[in-house]
Amino acid sequence: MKKDSTSLFTPYIDEMLDFKVCLGYERKTYESFLNDFSRYCAKYYPIEECLTKELVLAWCMRRPSESPSGFRRRIIVVREFAKYMESIGQESYILPSCFAGGRVTFTPYIFSDEELATFFSESDSMELNRRSPYRHVILPVMLRMIYFCGLRPNEGREIQKNDVNLNDGVLFIRKNKSHRERYVPMSEDMRNLCVSYNEKLRFFAPESEFFFPNTIGIPYSAKWLTRQFLGIWEKIRNNQCPKRARVYDLRHRFATTVMMQWLNDGADLYAKLPYLSTYMGHSQFSNTAYYIHLLPENLLHSPGMDWESFSELIPEVESW
Repeated sequence: MKKDSTSLFTPYIDEMLDFKVCLGYERKTYESFLNDFSRYCAKYYPIEECLTKELVLAWCMRRPSESPSGFRRRIIVVREFAKYMESIGQESYILPSCFAGGRVTFTPYIFSDEELATFFSESDSMELNRRSPYRHVILPVMLRMIYFCGLRPNEGREIQKNDVNLNDGVLFIRKNKSHRERYVPMSEDMRNLCVSYNEKLRFFAPESEFFFPNTIGIPYSAKWLTRQFLGIWEKIRNNQCPKRARVYDLRHRFATTVMMQWLNDGADLYAKLPYLSTYMGHSQFSNTAYYIHLLPENLLHSPGMDWESFSELIPEVESW
Protein backbone atom coordinates (compact mmCIF):
# COMPACT_ATOMS: atom_id res chain seq x y z
CA MET A 1 0.00 0.00 0.00
CA LYS A 2 1.23 3.53 -0.80
CA LYS A 3 2.92 5.40 2.02
CA ASP A 4 0.55 8.38 1.89
CA SER A 5 -2.43 6.07 2.40
CA THR A 6 -1.13 4.36 5.55
CA SER A 7 -3.52 4.16 8.48
CA LEU A 8 -4.11 1.79 11.40
CA PHE A 9 -6.19 -0.30 8.99
CA THR A 10 -3.33 -0.71 6.48
CA PRO A 11 -2.16 -4.18 7.71
CA TYR A 12 -5.71 -5.53 7.51
CA ILE A 13 -6.23 -4.01 4.07
CA ASP A 14 -3.05 -5.65 2.78
CA GLU A 15 -4.15 -8.98 4.24
CA MET A 16 -7.59 -8.69 2.64
CA LEU A 17 -6.08 -7.87 -0.77
CA ASP A 18 -3.82 -10.92 -0.57
CA PHE A 19 -6.81 -13.05 0.46
CA LYS A 20 -8.92 -11.83 -2.47
CA VAL A 21 -6.08 -12.51 -4.92
CA CYS A 22 -5.87 -16.08 -3.60
CA LEU A 23 -9.58 -16.46 -4.36
CA GLY A 24 -9.00 -15.44 -7.98
CA TYR A 25 -9.96 -11.75 -7.81
CA GLU A 26 -7.74 -9.07 -9.32
CA ARG A 27 -6.01 -6.85 -6.78
CA LYS A 28 -7.02 -3.71 -8.68
CA THR A 29 -10.70 -4.51 -8.10
CA TYR A 30 -10.37 -3.34 -4.49
CA GLU A 31 -6.98 -1.66 -4.11
CA SER A 32 -7.66 1.91 -5.29
CA PHE A 33 -10.84 2.22 -3.21
CA LEU A 34 -9.13 0.81 -0.12
CA ASN A 35 -6.16 3.16 -0.60
CA ASP A 36 -8.64 6.02 -0.70
CA PHE A 37 -10.40 4.70 2.40
CA SER A 38 -7.11 4.35 4.29
CA ARG A 39 -6.12 7.93 3.42
CA TYR A 40 -9.47 9.11 4.70
CA CYS A 41 -9.03 7.21 7.98
CA ALA A 42 -5.48 8.52 8.44
CA LYS A 43 -6.72 12.09 8.03
CA TYR A 44 -10.01 12.08 9.94
CA TYR A 45 -9.79 9.05 12.27
CA PRO A 46 -6.02 8.66 12.89
CA ILE A 47 -6.34 6.80 16.21
CA GLU A 48 -9.44 4.71 15.41
CA GLU A 49 -8.72 0.98 15.43
CA CYS A 50 -12.26 -0.31 14.77
CA LEU A 51 -14.62 0.13 11.85
CA THR A 52 -17.26 1.96 13.84
CA LYS A 53 -20.65 2.94 12.51
CA GLU A 54 -19.70 6.61 12.75
CA LEU A 55 -16.53 6.12 10.69
CA VAL A 56 -18.17 3.95 8.02
CA LEU A 57 -21.21 6.20 7.57
CA ALA A 58 -18.98 9.28 7.34
CA TRP A 59 -17.03 7.59 4.55
CA CYS A 60 -20.29 6.73 2.80
CA MET A 61 -21.38 10.31 2.24
CA ARG A 62 -22.09 10.75 -1.48
CA ARG A 63 -19.52 13.00 -3.14
CA PRO A 64 -20.74 15.88 -5.35
CA SER A 65 -18.97 14.68 -8.50
CA GLU A 66 -19.63 10.97 -7.88
CA SER A 67 -21.83 9.00 -10.26
CA PRO A 68 -24.39 6.53 -8.84
CA SER A 69 -22.36 3.57 -10.13
CA GLY A 70 -19.10 4.99 -8.75
CA PHE A 71 -20.71 5.58 -5.38
CA ARG A 72 -22.07 2.05 -5.30
CA ARG A 73 -18.66 0.50 -6.15
CA ARG A 74 -16.96 2.53 -3.42
CA ILE A 75 -19.55 1.47 -0.82
CA ILE A 76 -19.41 -2.19 -1.81
CA VAL A 77 -15.64 -2.28 -1.27
CA VAL A 78 -15.81 -0.91 2.29
CA ARG A 79 -18.65 -3.34 3.04
CA GLU A 80 -16.44 -6.20 1.82
CA PHE A 81 -13.61 -4.92 4.00
CA ALA A 82 -15.89 -4.83 7.06
CA LYS A 83 -17.01 -8.39 6.36
CA TYR A 84 -13.38 -9.47 6.15
CA MET A 85 -12.59 -7.74 9.46
CA GLU A 86 -15.50 -9.54 11.13
CA SER A 87 -14.33 -12.87 9.72
CA ILE A 88 -10.92 -12.51 11.43
CA GLY A 89 -12.46 -11.50 14.76
CA GLN A 90 -12.29 -7.70 14.50
CA GLU A 91 -15.63 -6.19 15.49
CA SER A 92 -16.82 -3.97 12.64
CA TYR A 93 -19.91 -2.18 11.42
CA ILE A 94 -21.16 -3.84 8.22
CA LEU A 95 -23.32 -1.73 5.96
CA PRO A 96 -26.71 -3.23 5.03
CA SER A 97 -26.62 -4.74 1.54
CA CYS A 98 -29.29 -2.29 0.36
CA PHE A 99 -27.43 0.81 1.58
CA ALA A 100 -26.23 1.96 -1.84
CA GLY A 101 -29.43 1.00 -3.62
CA GLY A 102 -29.85 -1.51 -6.43
CA ARG A 103 -27.55 -2.01 -9.35
CA VAL A 104 -27.64 0.80 -11.87
CA THR A 105 -29.09 -0.75 -15.01
CA PHE A 106 -28.32 0.24 -18.58
CA THR A 107 -30.46 -0.74 -21.53
CA PRO A 108 -28.13 -2.19 -24.18
CA TYR A 109 -28.27 -0.76 -27.67
CA ILE A 110 -28.46 -3.50 -30.30
CA PHE A 111 -26.74 -2.29 -33.44
CA SER A 112 -28.32 -3.03 -36.80
CA ASP A 113 -26.33 -4.83 -39.51
CA GLU A 114 -25.99 -1.56 -41.41
CA GLU A 115 -24.74 0.29 -38.33
CA LEU A 116 -22.16 -2.40 -37.60
CA ALA A 117 -20.88 -2.38 -41.17
CA THR A 118 -20.62 1.41 -41.15
CA PHE A 119 -19.01 1.40 -37.71
CA PHE A 120 -16.23 -1.01 -38.71
CA SER A 121 -15.73 0.77 -42.02
CA GLU A 122 -15.24 4.04 -40.14
CA SER A 123 -12.74 2.38 -37.78
CA ASP A 124 -10.76 1.26 -40.84
CA SER A 125 -10.44 4.84 -42.07
CA MET A 126 -9.07 6.39 -38.88
CA GLU A 127 -6.36 8.97 -39.42
CA LEU A 128 -2.87 8.92 -37.97
CA ASN A 129 -2.63 10.24 -34.44
CA ARG A 130 0.61 11.63 -32.97
CA ARG A 131 -0.25 10.69 -29.40
CA SER A 132 -1.26 7.19 -30.44
CA PRO A 133 0.66 6.51 -33.66
CA TYR A 134 -0.60 2.94 -34.18
CA ARG A 135 -4.19 3.54 -33.17
CA HIS A 136 -5.38 3.17 -36.78
CA VAL A 137 -3.76 -0.29 -36.91
CA ILE A 138 -4.82 -1.55 -33.47
CA LEU A 139 -8.37 -0.29 -33.00
CA PRO A 140 -10.08 -1.93 -36.02
CA VAL A 141 -8.73 -5.34 -34.97
CA MET A 142 -9.47 -4.88 -31.27
CA LEU A 143 -13.07 -3.80 -31.89
CA ARG A 144 -13.69 -6.69 -34.29
CA MET A 145 -12.22 -9.19 -31.82
CA ILE A 146 -14.53 -7.91 -29.07
CA TYR A 147 -17.57 -8.23 -31.34
CA PHE A 148 -16.87 -11.37 -33.36
CA CYS A 149 -15.61 -13.31 -30.32
CA GLY A 150 -18.23 -11.95 -27.88
CA LEU A 151 -15.60 -10.68 -25.46
CA ARG A 152 -15.92 -8.31 -22.57
CA PRO A 153 -14.09 -5.09 -23.55
CA ASN A 154 -11.33 -5.61 -20.99
CA GLU A 155 -10.76 -9.15 -22.29
CA GLY A 156 -10.01 -7.69 -25.70
CA ARG A 157 -7.90 -4.80 -24.42
CA GLU A 158 -5.76 -6.89 -22.08
CA ILE A 159 -5.22 -10.07 -24.08
CA GLN A 160 -1.58 -11.16 -24.25
CA LYS A 161 0.33 -12.26 -27.34
CA ASN A 162 0.86 -15.74 -25.92
CA ASP A 163 -2.90 -16.11 -25.47
CA VAL A 164 -3.64 -15.62 -29.18
CA ASN A 165 -3.05 -18.93 -30.95
CA LEU A 166 -2.84 -17.90 -34.59
CA ASN A 167 -2.26 -21.44 -35.83
CA ASP A 168 -5.43 -22.93 -34.34
CA GLY A 169 -7.42 -19.68 -34.27
CA VAL A 170 -8.14 -19.87 -30.53
CA LEU A 171 -8.01 -17.19 -27.83
CA PHE A 172 -7.19 -18.04 -24.22
CA ILE A 173 -9.14 -15.72 -21.93
CA ARG A 174 -7.58 -15.44 -18.51
CA LYS A 175 -9.44 -14.89 -15.23
CA ASN A 176 -12.13 -12.30 -15.79
CA LYS A 177 -15.30 -10.91 -14.23
CA SER A 178 -16.51 -14.40 -13.28
CA HIS A 179 -12.96 -15.42 -12.24
CA ARG A 180 -12.91 -18.21 -14.81
CA GLU A 181 -10.59 -19.00 -17.68
CA ARG A 182 -11.85 -20.21 -21.05
CA TYR A 183 -10.88 -20.88 -24.66
CA VAL A 184 -12.64 -18.91 -27.40
CA PRO A 185 -12.35 -20.14 -31.02
CA MET A 186 -12.22 -17.46 -33.73
CA SER A 187 -13.78 -17.56 -37.16
CA GLU A 188 -11.36 -18.06 -40.04
CA ASP A 189 -11.84 -14.44 -41.14
CA MET A 190 -10.98 -13.21 -37.65
CA ARG A 191 -7.95 -15.49 -37.48
CA ASN A 192 -6.68 -14.20 -40.83
CA LEU A 193 -7.16 -10.62 -39.69
CA CYS A 194 -5.15 -11.35 -36.53
CA VAL A 195 -2.38 -13.01 -38.57
CA SER A 196 -2.10 -9.93 -40.78
CA TYR A 197 -2.17 -7.61 -37.75
CA ASN A 198 0.48 -9.68 -35.95
CA GLU A 199 2.95 -9.06 -38.78
CA LYS A 200 2.59 -5.32 -38.15
CA LEU A 201 2.75 -5.84 -34.38
CA ARG A 202 6.17 -7.45 -34.75
CA PHE A 203 7.35 -4.21 -36.27
CA PHE A 204 5.94 -1.58 -33.90
CA ALA A 205 5.85 -3.44 -30.54
CA PRO A 206 8.10 -6.52 -30.72
CA GLU A 207 8.94 -6.49 -27.00
CA SER A 208 5.45 -6.02 -25.57
CA GLU A 209 3.70 -9.04 -24.08
CA PHE A 210 0.28 -7.67 -25.07
CA PHE A 211 -1.52 -8.12 -28.37
CA PHE A 212 -2.91 -4.56 -28.34
CA PRO A 213 -0.18 -2.49 -26.63
CA ASN A 214 -0.13 1.28 -26.20
CA THR A 215 2.98 3.39 -26.78
CA ILE A 216 4.66 2.13 -23.59
CA GLY A 217 3.81 -1.52 -24.22
CA ILE A 218 0.91 -2.01 -21.80
CA PRO A 219 -2.85 -2.33 -22.50
CA TYR A 220 -4.86 0.75 -23.36
CA SER A 221 -7.15 1.98 -20.59
CA ALA A 222 -10.90 1.46 -20.57
CA LYS A 223 -11.35 5.23 -20.85
CA TRP A 224 -9.20 5.33 -23.97
CA LEU A 225 -11.22 2.58 -25.64
CA THR A 226 -14.50 4.23 -24.69
CA ARG A 227 -13.30 7.56 -26.06
CA GLN A 228 -12.27 6.00 -29.39
CA PHE A 229 -15.50 4.02 -29.63
CA LEU A 230 -17.69 7.07 -28.99
CA GLY A 231 -15.67 9.11 -31.48
CA ILE A 232 -16.54 6.61 -34.21
CA TRP A 233 -20.14 6.27 -33.03
CA GLU A 234 -20.70 10.04 -33.09
CA LYS A 235 -19.59 10.16 -36.73
CA ILE A 236 -21.92 7.43 -37.98
CA ARG A 237 -25.05 7.60 -35.83
CA ASN A 238 -28.25 9.24 -37.07
CA ASN A 239 -30.74 11.25 -35.06
CA GLN A 240 -32.75 8.14 -34.15
CA CYS A 241 -29.76 6.47 -32.48
CA PRO A 242 -28.82 7.11 -28.85
CA LYS A 243 -26.05 9.65 -28.32
CA ARG A 244 -24.12 7.23 -26.13
CA ALA A 245 -23.70 3.56 -26.87
CA ARG A 246 -21.13 1.38 -25.10
CA VAL A 247 -18.26 -0.83 -26.21
CA TYR A 248 -20.00 -3.55 -24.17
CA ASP A 249 -22.96 -3.33 -26.55
CA LEU A 250 -20.84 -5.11 -29.16
CA ARG A 251 -20.87 -8.15 -26.85
CA HIS A 252 -24.65 -7.83 -26.41
CA ARG A 253 -25.09 -7.73 -30.17
CA PHE A 254 -22.90 -10.83 -30.56
CA ALA A 255 -25.08 -12.80 -28.14
CA THR A 256 -28.36 -11.81 -29.77
CA THR A 257 -26.96 -12.54 -33.25
CA VAL A 258 -26.03 -16.09 -32.26
CA MET A 259 -29.45 -16.67 -30.68
CA MET A 260 -31.28 -15.23 -33.67
CA GLN A 261 -29.35 -17.53 -36.00
CA TRP A 262 -30.25 -20.56 -33.88
CA LEU A 263 -33.92 -19.58 -33.89
CA ASN A 264 -33.91 -18.98 -37.65
CA ASP A 265 -32.45 -22.45 -38.08
CA GLY A 266 -35.22 -23.94 -35.94
CA ALA A 267 -32.82 -25.05 -33.19
CA ASP A 268 -33.87 -25.77 -29.62
CA LEU A 269 -32.69 -22.60 -27.88
CA TYR A 270 -32.98 -24.16 -24.44
CA ALA A 271 -30.57 -26.91 -25.47
CA LYS A 272 -28.19 -24.50 -27.21
CA LEU A 273 -27.95 -21.81 -24.56
CA PRO A 274 -25.41 -23.63 -22.32
CA TYR A 275 -22.92 -23.55 -25.20
CA LEU A 276 -23.29 -19.79 -25.52
CA SER A 277 -23.01 -19.40 -21.76
CA THR A 278 -19.71 -21.30 -21.73
CA TYR A 279 -18.37 -19.45 -24.77
CA MET A 280 -19.08 -16.05 -23.22
CA GLY A 281 -17.73 -16.99 -19.80
CA HIS A 282 -20.93 -16.48 -17.81
CA SER A 283 -20.90 -17.81 -14.26
CA GLN A 284 -24.69 -18.29 -14.23
CA PHE A 285 -27.04 -19.63 -16.89
CA SER A 286 -29.48 -16.78 -16.15
CA ASN A 287 -26.89 -14.24 -17.30
CA THR A 288 -27.05 -15.73 -20.77
CA ALA A 289 -30.83 -16.13 -20.73
CA TYR A 290 -31.05 -12.37 -20.12
CA TYR A 291 -30.24 -11.77 -23.79
CA ILE A 292 -33.62 -13.23 -24.78
CA HIS A 293 -35.14 -9.91 -23.72
CA LEU A 294 -33.10 -8.19 -26.42
CA LEU A 295 -34.34 -10.29 -29.32
CA PRO A 296 -36.64 -8.74 -31.94
CA GLU A 297 -40.32 -9.14 -31.10
CA ASN A 298 -41.08 -11.43 -34.06
CA LEU A 299 -38.50 -13.97 -32.87
CA LEU A 300 -40.02 -14.14 -29.40
CA HIS A 301 -42.91 -16.11 -30.90
CA SER A 302 -40.66 -18.59 -32.67
CA PRO A 303 -41.40 -22.32 -32.12
CA GLY A 304 -37.78 -22.56 -30.96
CA MET A 305 -38.73 -20.71 -27.77
CA ASP A 306 -39.82 -22.98 -24.94
CA TRP A 307 -41.16 -20.33 -22.56
CA GLU A 308 -42.20 -22.83 -19.93
CA SER A 309 -38.58 -24.01 -19.64
CA PHE A 310 -37.23 -20.46 -19.62
CA SER A 311 -39.68 -18.92 -17.14
CA GLU A 312 -37.52 -19.58 -14.09
CA LEU A 313 -34.25 -18.68 -15.78
CA ILE A 314 -34.86 -15.23 -17.21
CA PRO A 315 -34.29 -12.41 -14.73
CA GLU A 316 -36.75 -9.56 -14.49
CA VAL A 317 -35.87 -6.46 -16.44
CA GLU A 318 -36.77 -3.06 -15.04
CA SER A 319 -38.61 -0.62 -17.27
CA TRP A 320 -37.34 2.91 -17.59
